[in-house]
Amino acid sequence: MVDVNKYRNILLARQKELDARLHEIEEELESHSSKDWEELAVEREEDEVLEGLGTSGQDELVKIKAALARMDEGEFGFCVTCGAEILPERLDVVPHTPFCRDCAANHT
Repeated sequence: MVDVNKYRNILLARQKELDARLHEIEEELESHSSKDWEELAVEREEDEVLEGLGTSGQDELVKIKAALARMDEGEFGFCVTCGAEILPERLDVVPHTPFCRDCAANHT
């Protein structure tokens, strides 16, 4: 049986970390005020990188919230596709995963 409290703590810590990072990204994106075209071009390139990081962070937050909901429903640690128990070794690497190793391979 999976230690749900262990993974809940891991997920909550990661959620807090991502929230802080997303706020930093948002502040950075809003802080640009350069009028120089060259500087604006460099800032725009940096903004694209920040937006990509923000999008991946938001995607991970959605997955974390789904995992926390599965915990509340008593379904955490079981594959949402086949119902098999997800190995703790897999959860240690990807604690928000909804899939066992075999089903994850089919979802890529």
